[in-house]
Amino acid sequence: MKRFAGFLWIMVMILPFFLSSCNDDNDGINIFTVEDDKQLGLQMEQQIQSSPAEFPLLQPGQYPDAYQHIQQVRDRILQSGLVDFDTEFNWDVHIINDDSVLNAFCTPGGYIYFYTGLIKYLDNDAEFAGVMGHEMAHAAKRHSTEQMTKAYGLQVLLSVVLGENPNVLAQMAAELAAGVASLAFSRDDEYESDEYSVKYLYETTYDARGVAGFFEKIGGAGQPPEFLSTHPSPDNRVEKIYEIWQSLGGKEGETYPEEYQAFKNSLP
Repeated sequence: MKRFAGFLWIMVMILPFFLSSCNDDNDGINIFTVEDDKQLGLQMEQQIQSSPAEFPLLQPGQYPDAYQHIQQVRDRILQSGLVDFDTEFNWDVHIINDDSVLNAFCTPGGYIYFYTGLIKYLDNDAEFAGVMGHEMAHAAKRHSTEQMTKAYGLQVLLSVVLGENPNVLAQMAAELAAGVASLAFSRDDEYESDEYSVKYLYETTYDARGVAGFFEKIGGAGQPPEFLSTHPSPDNRVEKIYEIWQSLGGKEGETYPEEYQAFKNSLP
């Protein structure tokens, strides 16, 4: 890590032009390593765990049924055999107890967080797995460190990876959870994560059209949540998701509404 860090400090001096010239739909540059993604994700998890007022996490020991279910969904997606870094990343799953938030997010390195508001908003396991697959794809395709480099700059992000800037780490965790515009993924990133979520689910028993479930509900509910204002149109995403599903063969899978209702009932 020290050897790589020395290399990055040199790159800080020669890459600003290339980084500043990346446009919103082509993030292409990511000079951080997979190990850096893992380290940054671990640091963000520790920051979130130490901030219960901001992130009221449900503990697995108190909600074993809920965590057993969410881990089962994660494992089925990983067993698709299509998730990059399926054995390298941690893929920890967490539940944040806030019914007012319709959101989920994944940090670099595969630490995934779901708000109870989103879980209770969805109707079945296929829809939930679709959201999880989307978040996992962001981590697997390493969109987060690409976007963080653009938002904060290479030198600042490097200082966070090296553990030298805890204040920025806390800010990054809060902004990632809130889905603020500065950390919004590009349209290409969002479409790519939708695409791979469909592909992940298609190799499981879940109905891969569940990836569109959240966007179908949001699209029919009037004003979408604020964090989606930086995302592609829900209608466009639904159309593309169905196109990908059809291109794979149009296989109908299971949605498991009863199992999902039991999952929701296990939450506070």
